[in-house]
Amino acid sequence: MSHSAPQPVEISPRGALTGRVTVPGDKSISHRSLMLSGLAVGESRIEGLLEGEDVLATAAAMRAMGVTIERSDDGVWRVWGVGVGGLLQPQAALDMGNSGTSTRLLAGLVASHPITATFTGDASLSKRPMGRVIEPLSLMGADITASPGGRLPMMVRGINPAVPIDYTLPVASAQVKSAVLLAGLNTPGVTRVIEPVATRDHSERMLAGFGATLTVEATNRGRVIAITGEAELKPQQIVVPGDPSSAAFWAVAASIVPGSEVTIANVGLNPTRAGLFTALRMMGADITEVDPRTVGGEPVADLVVRHAPLTAIDVSPDLAPSMIDEYPVLFVAAAFAQGRTVARGAHELRVKESDRIAAMATALGACGVAIEEFEDGLAVTGTGGDPIPGDATIASLLDHRIAMAMAVAGLHARQPITIDDAAPVATSYPDFFTTLDGLRVA
Repeated sequence: MSHSAPQPVEISPRGALTGRVTVPGDKSISHRSLMLSGLAVGESRIEGLLEGEDVLATAAAMRAMGVTIERSDDGVWRVWGVGVGGLLQPQAALDMGNSGTSTRLLAGLVASHPITATFTGDASLSKRPMGRVIEPLSLMGADITASPGGRLPMMVRGINPAVPIDYTLPVASAQVKSAVLLAGLNTPGVTRVIEPVATRDHSERMLAGFGATLTVEATNRGRVIAITGEAELKPQQIVVPGDPSSAAFWAVAASIVPGSEVTIANVGLNPTRAGLFTALRMMGADITEVDPRTVGGEPVADLVVRHAPLTAIDVSPDLAPSMIDEYPVLFVAAAFAQGRTVARGAHELRVKESDRIAAMATALGACGVAIEEFEDGLAVTGTGGDPIPGDATIASLLDHRIAMAMAVAGLHARQPITIDDAAPVATSYPDFFTTLDGLRVA
């Protein structure tokens, strides 16, 4: 699943942004919908699935392991599951493209099945460490052989029965938590994950919704999530809410471009994912929730975002787990605030699709923004609402969020900003630039 030739894009301001957008389905929920539907017994239906490259990599991998997955012309996905324990030996390596979520979660599934799978990925994914999932899955009995540095290609030889474990997360990671819980689905006994710092809880919500026996308890050690293995999952009708990580780009764009008013429809507002909106409101952003509702156990609302002057803040590290993917666009918002925004406690950014701390420091610095880089974040001195200088070519580094964040920055710059390669945006938001053109007022 390699990218084609680089696709440079030049971004320049064209006035206020107005209109209504519908963002793609939530990426985290889309991945998990396919995986859990594939382990249920019977037919599940999924509406609103994100059809980006990352999620399609998950679909392809589940098909390779015996699950029947079809997309209807009406956009509804139908999945005929094989049951927990029913995954089959894939006949070729599983190409994960750029998707770390697919890799780590599917490794958890394979770990407790009597099959062997080799995971490969693109150049960006192949640089990302997998040691954090290798450790707990090995404790459960899986035999895992990775490339030097705990990287892809990686072979996972599952075991059945696997061994239930009690595992305390050394770093806040929803992917590691989910990998262990998914391995625990086909493991006799009770598997427990202790997370000292709460992370996004889509896996817990969805596992319970599919019928797994799962408990969550708050203790002095943190949240203890316990799953009882050898589960029988029931097929579901799933409506995927809009991805808050995708909505974040429009929320920041409308906040920084004078005269803008953008409505973002059907945004998932799970509290473990909504930290960016909390941070923006602390900065003075004008964000109104309209028609709040619950869809498939997830809180959802339409967001109306109007331009407002932003003021610098110190971003609490406690917010990091609930906005880890949104830091690049938060740094963009900070570039237009009054004062110096300090955002730390985000070590995880160093091992995303790119080193997002270094990438954003370089990108914003090239556009004339005053930056101080720390090991765990950035300090950004903003313009007080004035345009940034711009006039730079930005390396996206095969990272969709760097490309989209800097495209937003270009909407309020004195000179155009060029993204050297916008192709990676297709991993999570294929229609991003089409949507942007629809909002820009000539």
